[in-house]
Amino acid sequence: MRGYRQPYPIKLFYTSNIPIILQTAFVSNLYFFSQMLHKKFKGNFIVSLLGKWQEYDMAGHSAPIGGLAYYISPPRDFHDITRDPFHAIFYIFFVLATTAFFSSIWINISGSSARDVAKQLMEQDMIIEGMREESMVRYLNRYIPIAAAFGGMCIGGLSIFADFMGAIGSGTGILLAVTIIYQYFEQIAKEKERGGETFIF
Repeated sequence: MRGYRQPYPIKLFYTSNIPIILQTAFVSNLYFFSQMLHKKFKGNFIVSLLGKWQEYDMAGHSAPIGGLAYYISPPRDFHDITRDPFHAIFYIFFVLATTAFFSSIWINISGSSARDVAKQLMEQDMIIEGMREESMVRYLNRYIPIAAAFGGMCIGGLSIFADFMGAIGSGTGILLAVTIIYQYFEQIAKEKERGGETFIF
């Protein structure tokens, strides 16, 4: 409708829990290759840089004790943090950087970048007042990538906090469970609103 105005919300958690899922998958793959190489080429200098592993029970489970795999794994408790503060600092930096990076990558893959949003608005015959498509892209680029990266870092920060507080299970697992439940809650609320509107009219 001509002259009708409506705000376009850009959420802080623009990419939801996707960055932490991608970050966890990346770390899991790195652990897998590091363990595999450690078993086959134990003692090799380059393999040791990637990760040193030590078995801690009879079932053959192992934990990283050195190399990159060790530094990207969360400290087990506050004793670990005080004993090796560089490990904790590196882990915090790694998680925040990777979640921000994967969040920025995801908006381009999933079709929610500034250019995609501008295109969707144009297809719906909607514009930002006084702007053409290219101007809209530049304008949205001031907000969407920042919201995506910062939202990814916030998700990473929540995961780190849960890991450091010694939560049962991993911080990532708890975060995924909560965000998925919350998404279902939002979806049910939207369906109720639609149902209410249908009933009224």
